[in-house]
Amino acid sequence: MTSKKWIAAAVALLVVIAGVWRWLGHSATEADDGDHPVTGEAVIAAVARVQRGPMDSTLTIAGEFKPFQDVDVHAKVAGYIQKIYVDVGDHVKQGQTLAILEVPELAAQLTGADAALRRAKEEIRREQGEVQRAESAHAAAHSMYVRLKQASEQQKGLVAQQEVDDSQAKDLETEAQVSSALAALSAAEQQVEISAANQKQYSAMSGYTRIVAPFTGVVTMRYADTGSLVAAGTSSSTQAIPIVRIAEVSKLRLVLPIPESLAAQIQLGDPVKVSVQALNKNITGTVSRFAGSLDMQTRTMQTEIDFENRDGKLIPGMYTKTLLTLAERPNALSAPLEAVTQSGNSATVLMLTATNTVEERKVTLGIQGKSRVEVVSGLNEGDRVVLGNRSQFREGEKVQPKEIAPSAPVSGGAS
Repeated sequence: MTSKKWIAAAVALLVVIAGVWRWLGHSATEADDGDHPVTGEAVIAAVARVQRGPMDSTLTIAGEFKPFQDVDVHAKVAGYIQKIYVDVGDHVKQGQTLAILEVPELAAQLTGADAALRRAKEEIRREQGEVQRAESAHAAAHSMYVRLKQASEQQKGLVAQQEVDDSQAKDLETEAQVSSALAALSAAEQQVEISAANQKQYSAMSGYTRIVAPFTGVVTMRYADTGSLVAAGTSSSTQAIPIVRIAEVSKLRLVLPIPESLAAQIQLGDPVKVSVQALNKNITGTVSRFAGSLDMQTRTMQTEIDFENRDGKLIPGMYTKTLLTLAERPNALSAPLEAVTQSGNSATVLMLTATNTVEERKVTLGIQGKSRVEVVSGLNEGDRVVLGNRSQFREGEKVQPKEIAPSAPVSGGAS
């Protein structure tokens, strides 16, 4: 190989080495610089201020109105409906007659019970006469025995001993008759009590042939007509059908299924705002009662609010959109929800220091509103917190803040 060829080969080798070196150096620089541009400009971060102001925690939940009371009215005795006086939609008052039952055998039993009671009372009067007769006979026999015994003791042999003994026996016999008459009188008195109890039972059962309204309300269903045979509603062995169904609609219950996560916050008297969509009307109320335990299937707690409905505009079954205020803070320190990251029971935010350096802070949270959350500790009023995707920032990194007004919507992330 000539010297010219050796020189050309050496120059070519140097060119290749220089190219490789430049390529390796450029790649290393880009790897070290990460996602940031090589220009060295700071990343723009959307931030918002930690502020004080009134705040509340609310829950919007669907519910429905139910009658305050709603029952099926059954017959207590079996029989035929002789007359029914009400139909669907009729308003009834407490104690008003709804229907009359015809029970022929019950009327016969009541007549027999009345007769048995009268006979038992007559038996008492007869036994009282027997007691008086026996007491009179005993008094006479006892007096005779006493006189004979005194005469016999005063003068020996004046009265034969046999006559004294016969008189004493008569005295004891009449005394036993008095005891027997008293026992018979006691038995007659007990029979009167038994007959009176039977008569009272059949009389009460006869009163059940008149079906009355248990409370003031409206008839929502009618199950039977004139001539229908109805079974006694007290028998568990028969499928007894009711006569009518009555609902109390002058007062309604609004039933709300409160989720398990919020059930512990429910208190009696909590304010409630209800929107009745069917009527395009808003009404207010307070929590009247709650179950105090969760439904194991739905994991919710039944909560009820009572509403007066004397004008009848609210109808059971109407659906509502209910805003339930769980807690209120008149001067709460709060931050946007977009700034808070929660993991289990702990929460953190990224805040900016005075030199616009990112710093991670642990915070303790309180109640949560629609767009902000209460900060109990960890931040001060006026602190700036980073909004959006926090994976774009590292602690200790300097950023260029872009403050977002509280009323402006925030999408998060750097612009």
